[in-house]
Parts: sequence; C-alpha cells; structure tokens
Amino acid sequence: MVKVYELRDKDEKALVEELNKLKAELAKARIGKVAAAATQVKASKIKFLRKSIARILTVINEKRRAKAVKKYAKKHKKPQDQRAKKTRAARRKLTDYERSRRTLRQIKKLSSHPRRKYALEA
Repeated sequence: MVKVYELRDKDEKALVEELNKLKAELAKARIGKVAAAATQVKASKIKFLRKSIARILTVINEKRRAKAVKKYAKKHKKPQDQRAKKTRAARRKLTDYERSRRTLRQIKKLSSHPRRKYALEA
C-alpha cells in the first residue's frame, strides 16, 4: 500500500516514475482479467492499483499547486484557482477608489451648487 506521507517526501520525478510503473501494472492486470483462463487476477488488485495511482496524482497536484502559490505570492494578477472566492456579488462590487470617483459633470454641479451651510443660534 502506498502511504501518502511517504509520497510527500519524494520529489516530483520519483513520483512520476512510480506513477508510470503503477499504470503499467494496472494495464497488465486488466489484460490478465480479460484472459482470466491463464492467470486469476483479483478485482481487489485492480482497485488497489487505481487507488494508489489516485494518491500519487493527488500528491503531485498538491506539490504543483504549492509551487504555484509561492510563485504568485507577491504578484498582482493570480491564476483563478488562487484568487479569493468570496461571493459573486462581492467580487463584482466597486472598490473604494471606484466608488469615490466623480464624473466631470458631477464635479461641475457640486462646485457650482455647493452644500448650504446654516448657522444656528444657541
């Protein structure tokens, strides 16, 4: 059985080699299943190989994602899977800067008609 904590210690090349070895073994097992008269191949062996392949692919993917996170850590534009999910509405919401911007027409209107100030007697 392939242990995930052991896989995490290996580098990516070793993982790919192990993956190819398991894929070849799985292909042989499937062929053996078809030609069941010659050798008896258990379904559990095929299941075990499939699960082992999945574990290796998961670890490879984790390592690649971790590498990508480091690469894009201080960059402004990030890949979509690294961006903050939030909600659809929150992602489309105007930023503070965009909200504070004024059009030329608004600026003219505000400057020609400023807010009135009222002095109250105490």
